[in-house]
Amino acid sequence: MMTSDEIKSYLKRLGITEIQPPTLPYLFELHKAHVQSIPWETIDIVAGNPASIDIQDSVNLMITGRSGYCFHLNGAFSELLRSLGYRVSWHRAGVQPLGQEPRINSFHLGLTVSLENDQQEEQRWIVDVGLGDMPYEPLPLQMGVYEQGPFQYKVASSSVDLTGWRLEHDPRASFIGVDYAHEPLQSLEEFTPKHEFYSRSLDSPWIHLFLVRQRHATGSNELRGCIWNRREGDHIEKMELRTKSQWLDVLGDVFHEHLVNYSKQEQDELWKRVWKLHEEWKNRAGVS
Repeated sequence: MMTSDEIKSYLKRLGITEIQPPTLPYLFELHKAHVQSIPWETIDIVAGNPASIDIQDSVNLMITGRSGYCFHLNGAFSELLRSLGYRVSWHRAGVQPLGQEPRINSFHLGLTVSLENDQQEEQRWIVDVGLGDMPYEPLPLQMGVYEQGPFQYKVASSSVDLTGWRLEHDPRASFIGVDYAHEPLQSLEEFTPKHEFYSRSLDSPWIHLFLVRQRHATGSNELRGCIWNRREGDHIEKMELRTKSQWLDVLGDVFHEHLVNYSKQEQDELWKRVWKLHEEWKNRAGVS
């Protein structure tokens, strides 16, 4: 469990000043603040300095102004929620990319929170701050279609785990959906080899892809290499960031990522690597 000082520091990062009882409205407030304030990112992986997914290490990332990807984000958030009195479960999950089949391969860490409603009945909620651009608010673990800002999500039965569930992304999104296993986990050991692959293998999709994603009430932001994609409602605007200062400004001002543990030299080296990868992508894509 987190100390009181750690809880306060974490909440301060989220822009929340008051510790409240573990209610559904407070869960919504925490979730929305998390996805707006702390982005999903591959920064440390691309820089060759991946962070551990140990729970305490992930919490430290959040309270010191950094971030990570699903294992860090959902791992830390689950610890915050438990420390605030919520009943949280970890689940094996798998993201389905475009053109591929559904899977539960433990390359994603899923969360559920159990709460009692006004009739003293237990209700479970899908909580996920580790997917980058979905969802903005918790979703009831109840089959149906849900609107959140410009995006539409669907909760359905999983074809991979017949007792599990599936969260389908908006049809305009960069991946199709996520399948979750029903059985809760007691530790995060399941995810350690997956993190090692994602963060160090040359076959990892993230080793050469600088990607930062953030969701807000009416849209989302994505920084893919040096291309900033800004969605507001149904409108998408793309901008190429051609200078280091412009790139760092967007990282800080839009994604709240100030690279606080990177020296100026390390920031320079990271920018050079990202720009090199960006130019290689432009050459392959025939983009001028």
